[in-house]
Amino acid sequence: MAGKKTVKVTQVGSPIGRPKDQRETLKGLGLNKMNRTRELEDTPAVRGMINKVAHLVRVDEAG
Repeated sequence: MAGKKTVKVTQVGSPIGRPKDQRETLKGLGLNKMNRTRELEDTPAVRGMINKVAHLVRVDEAG
């Protein structure tokens, strides 16, 4: 089996003034500072978290 599919997620929006659940979702994705990037496994759970904070992150298909 080839390597697992991943997505590259970069925080582009500030969580200041956002609901607590959105701030917690960013932490769950490993993002807590502006312009921080994480490469995460492309799973339904991760996709759901990304959709919840889509207005605060940029997503690039990594492979």
